[in-house]
Amino acid sequence: MSDMDATDLVGRNFLSDNTFGASPEVLEAVAAASAGHSAPYGADPWTEAVRHRLGEVFERDVDVFLVSSGTAANGLALSSLSRPWGSVLCHPDGHIDNDECGAAEFFTGGSKVVTVPGAGGKIDPDALQHELRRRAGDVHSVRPSVLSISQGTETGGVYTLEEIRALSLHAKSAGLGVHMDGARFANALSRLGASPAEMSWKAGIDVLSFGTTKNGTMTADAIVSFHAPASAELAARVKRAGQLPAKARFHAAQLAAYLSDDLWLRNARQANTLASRLWDGLRRTPGVELGGEPGMNLVFCMLAPPVIKELLSEGYTFYHDRWEPGVVRFVTSFSHSTADIDRLLASIRRFSVTEPTTKRLPRPRDRSIHHCVRD
Repeated sequence: MSDMDATDLVGRNFLSDNTFGASPEVLEAVAAASAGHSAPYGADPWTEAVRHRLGEVFERDVDVFLVSSGTAANGLALSSLSRPWGSVLCHPDGHIDNDECGAAEFFTGGSKVVTVPGAGGKIDPDALQHELRRRAGDVHSVRPSVLSISQGTETGGVYTLEEIRALSLHAKSAGLGVHMDGARFANALSRLGASPAEMSWKAGIDVLSFGTTKNGTMTADAIVSFHAPASAELAARVKRAGQLPAKARFHAAQLAAYLSDDLWLRNARQANTLASRLWDGLRRTPGVELGGEPGMNLVFCMLAPPVIKELLSEGYTFYHDRWEPGVVRFVTSFSHSTADIDRLLASIRRFSVTEPTTKRLPRPRDRSIHHCVRD
């Protein structure tokens, strides 16, 4: 390592919120769970405590299945709602279609992922209705069986409660189950100021992939089921997929700490607030073309190539040129500070050109940005 220490490098890392470590409270909880002995395969007090706590969070009885990744959570959740001859409907930018190596098709036993367009990474209700009607009852075509929405979206947007309810109503009127990919569930929730219940089952969600690793845990995400028929299958599916660890208490200990004292919401608010600070600073920086105002902790902008080169030389890490030349994505996290944001802004201002870039950024509200990243 050169003249920058490890702490300095962390403050310059805006690649993704899954590159950071865990919250200290989570690490302490894992260490505490390691003391002594406990029953295996989820028959431990930590797992039971997490089930109870998530029931409080969502204001009803829920079934909870702890898994080791968001990909496993999404694939298994979808498998509980679909059939091999069915289709899973999602947005073209959806993580399950672009970044999970066919896991949705694998776990569902062959269901086909079919994309439904919409601006800003959100499925358009009219486009959804069109897809539901298209070839309805045709034995030669897959039958729509699950609607999957990402909250927040891959372009940093957030569905409103009204939008979730409208899509869920269309889906359920056609007999579909509804899944939510909540990899950044806490960030979206914090932005809306809604309750977890309002943004999930009260809006028509049957099964939720409750993401936590981007927001403070180490190796644990959860499937939260509000739908008894799906729950009945999930236990066996989770076991068969190799997602039921013998020492499940270590997954549960992470979630227990994450949900204690609103740590998950505080972490999400920190990340979102810093993203807004960054966006506002970039808005006042000459030579920077901005995407839409962030709905959570993702900021898209366009920088001149020399600026990107200089930032990289200073040790900054971020995704760039993955969509179009000059397009940059900065992701803030609970690990960042206001000083980190201000230092990044100072560097951009120091290197930025004085004239705006000649090409306009493909803003999420104008058309989708097809992600090549895996987070």
